[in-house]
Amino acid sequence: MKNKILYSAILLFVAVMLAGCQEVKRIDTANDDGKQVLALDYRDFDQVASEMVQSMLASGALKKEDGSRYVVAISEIINATTQRFNTDRLMAKIEEDLMNSGQVVITSAVGNKIARDDMVHDIRDVRKSEYEDEFKEGTLAEEKQLIAPGLSISGMIFQKELAYDKDKTQVEYYFQLKITELASGLRFWQKELIIGKRGKNY
Repeated sequence: MKNKILYSAILLFVAVMLAGCQEVKRIDTANDDGKQVLALDYRDFDQVASEMVQSMLASGALKKEDGSRYVVAISEIINATTQRFNTDRLMAKIEEDLMNSGQVVITSAVGNKIARDDMVHDIRDVRKSEYEDEFKEGTLAEEKQLIAPGLSISGMIFQKELAYDKDKTQVEYYFQLKITELASGLRFWQKELIIGKRGKNY
């Protein structure tokens, strides 16, 4: 009986070890020739971010007449798809490219929960608190130093599924972004991009 138990344990150990030794291939994100999937992957986000930023910059909506840079806040980006992903995956690339353009700066003082840096306000809460004297004089952020944003980026991502044929599904992903001037409430720019995929049913 003991031999059978020992033999079973050894077989289980070998099976686990073999499963762990399966080949893993690193993805070349700059030149990925892997199969497409029905769900959104990093290639889709990179494509959308690139096209959105190109449209924003080409529209001239981010150029100020006096040559200075707009301060931009990131508002709510709603994920209305059936997939659970953080919309910051899309916005991080857009923010990076916008800042690299030299036309805008992004504020971390206000915006959606992901875009905000709570430390901006946390350090200000130290003023006139019991801990204020623990900080070297002149190193705490003074009042009226925050710069209010002039523009806001908001948007939504949603999907639509259609029966393509007997065993295939067509999935359409709609990416919608808009830029609003906060002082006037006027919309300066808006774009919708669609990524469509067809494949076997889930």
